[in-house]
Amino acid sequence: MPAERGWFDFNAVDFVTSDHHFGHARISELAGRPFLTVDEMDAALIDRWNAAVPPDAVVLHLGDVALGPIDASVALTAQLNGRRLLVPGNHDRVSWATQSRKAIERFAPIYEAAGWVILPEIIEGTRRDHRVMASHYPYRGDSQEIDRHSKHRPTDEGIPLLHGHTHSRDHGPDGNQFHVGVDAFEFRPVAMDVIDRWLGVGHQTARVTIPNEVAVLLHRLYMPEAAEAWLHGHNSHLSGARPIDLLELNEVADVVDALNVEIQGGMS
Repeated sequence: MPAERGWFDFNAVDFVTSDHHFGHARISELAGRPFLTVDEMDAALIDRWNAAVPPDAVVLHLGDVALGPIDASVALTAQLNGRRLLVPGNHDRVSWATQSRKAIERFAPIYEAAGWVILPEIIEGTRRDHRVMASHYPYRGDSQEIDRHSKHRPTDEGIPLLHGHTHSRDHGPDGNQFHVGVDAFEFRPVAMDVIDRWLGVGHQTARVTIPNEVAVLLHRLYMPEAAEAWLHGHNSHLSGARPIDLLELNEVADVVDALNVEIQGGMS
């Protein structure tokens, strides 16, 4: 059946992400993730989410949240911070694109018990007066050589689109679509401030100049879009503060210390 489409207020969202694949034993092999076991992956995904996302934040998840034994893998996600909204992907047991009505009726309570609010499979709305859409699927591109699920993809009408699905390590924008999957963002949700800059949404504060010592460390750790996500995400090593806000206050040493923790293998 055609993908369900609904209107959505993107102004209410603080973070966006996709494609965690909790409980999926083969995803590290298939997507080139740096985890030796599924338990290691699940623990890292939870730690990195909770380090970036405060308990009162709203997170929009664009599908494929969990696989494996679904009762157990979805239950893991109850540990994640924030109010969590799910746009189903092809692997989610609540997707009208891939699941039967009977399956959805069976599995929806499991997702809801873990704290998920299930949304339509394509959502459209505005972000600070800029029109935007979101779907698990991109307008174009796939994790395989051909674009699958063509009947369930949004139609490209020129509207900026947030998406997952591809497991690409490319960071962010590709024309009028923006990949938010965890494989591209160091397995962390993406702060909506990053999306705002892509959309051209104006900010009330002046752009902060990144000091050279911070820029050098960021370059060692992240590709450009992931660096932006780190700067604008809430950081556990900074008592929940955003690095960009501390830089605006000239607290450069604290931000450098947090980056050095990252280099040494810590979670932030």
